[in-house]
Amino acid sequence: MSRARTLSELKKSGYQPKSVKEELRDNLIQKLSSKEPVFEGILGFEDTVIPDMERAILSKHNIILLGLRGQAKTRLARLMVNLLDEYIPIVAGSELNDDPLQPISRFARDLIAEKGDDTPVDWVHRDERYVEKLATPDVSIADLVGDVDPIKAATLKLPYADERVIHFGLIPRSHRSIFVINELPDLQARIQVSLFNMLQEGDMQIRGFKLRLPLDIQFVFTANPEDYTNRGSIITPLKDRIESQILTHYPKTLEIARKITEQEANLAPEQQSKIEVPDILKDLLEMLSFKARESELIDEKSGVSARLSISAYENLLSSAERRMLINKEKKTVARITDFWGVVPAITGKVELVYEGEQEGPYSVAMHLLGSAIKEKFLEFYPNPDKLRKGRDRDPYGTIRAWFSGGNTMEILNDAKDGDYKKALEAVAGLKKLAESAKVPKGELLTYMELILHGLAEFNVINKDYIESKFSFHDMLANMLDDLDDDEGLDF
Repeated sequence: MSRARTLSELKKSGYQPKSVKEELRDNLIQKLSSKEPVFEGILGFEDTVIPDMERAILSKHNIILLGLRGQAKTRLARLMVNLLDEYIPIVAGSELNDDPLQPISRFARDLIAEKGDDTPVDWVHRDERYVEKLATPDVSIADLVGDVDPIKAATLKLPYADERVIHFGLIPRSHRSIFVINELPDLQARIQVSLFNMLQEGDMQIRGFKLRLPLDIQFVFTANPEDYTNRGSIITPLKDRIESQILTHYPKTLEIARKITEQEANLAPEQQSKIEVPDILKDLLEMLSFKARESELIDEKSGVSARLSISAYENLLSSAERRMLINKEKKTVARITDFWGVVPAITGKVELVYEGEQEGPYSVAMHLLGSAIKEKFLEFYPNPDKLRKGRDRDPYGTIRAWFSGGNTMEILNDAKDGDYKKALEAVAGLKKLAESAKVPKGELLTYMELILHGLAEFNVINKDYIESKFSFHDMLANMLDDLDDDEGLDF
């Protein structure tokens, strides 16, 4: 279908002006009626945040999304663009996306007065009708609203009293668009005040000009909850003028968290085709974020972003890939020892409280990993601390005896697949115990390694990390061996 190129053609086409909020509402109604996905790619919000967003759009509300970092607030705002009409007409050359039938700028009104029905019309795609601004303390009123441009005044030889000397800010340029301000509390209070009239009356005044622009904008704000930020707050009168406040949240289940991580992780094709990650390791990785959000060593008010899991997953595959390349192997399976390479993804994404700072980022990361391993271990195998002596058969007896005999098992971070398998199978009773759980095909070695790390967390055996290798042993047996060696010395 050809689009009108002049005002005359536009009128003949039957075009009727529509506000941006009416566009969003009408297109949402159409999608809901046809059962089309509205916020595609957003997982875990189907019964909470998304219905709230849809209600707000149907009510033609401005929206504030409140939530901790990494809760897809900006992603939600950006997806609202898909609810706009694909194209809208504007007066050609207009800075403010002037509707040809309802112009608001001096430029558009003068052009229409001069050319009448021959006024040229352009069409703007919905992707160009999204404006986003990160609020920072240095944002000024001129940035958002506009100011007098001395260079324009001099070039056009106009007095400062002429509205044509105005350089419009981001908000007027967002006319007939979605305008998003991220991290609203970071905006200075006096700047937040400048948004009052826009939200209440739908227009905005620039400097001392009598001109008032009846702007048509869908506002979306994002912020951490007021009580959770030390950087600033949302002033109450502004918050009162934002009609819908929607709370976001982190994934509530490991299953949803896994889907988000796999969807968002930026993986190379060869990583996806050559590296297998057992489901148990995917769960273990997601548990790191869940444990971090519960940890007393990490500031819960700061939050633990979903980006932790995403970055950790990318590092996990990269650790396995590096090992594969070093050993010149064509394929490999990720291991628990590969989680050593995940630590940098954890330490950079958590805010520690005082006690956590005392422990140090590395120790906190290892504590989280150990806690996740312990919980995962108990899903498949009995708790060693709850076995009753003399009453319960000890399923770990053979493994204990093997280590008590002075044996040590070592796994190098970069061990070849064959050496990794050989080291695990050398531990007496380990394979048999691993098989007692319902082990998925091809994942037996992963469960065998899980048992060793799990027993180390319960202090049944000892685990040390020394020079790029994990060493499992029995501390008492090693001490006795050392004593025997000392007794054999001649002085």
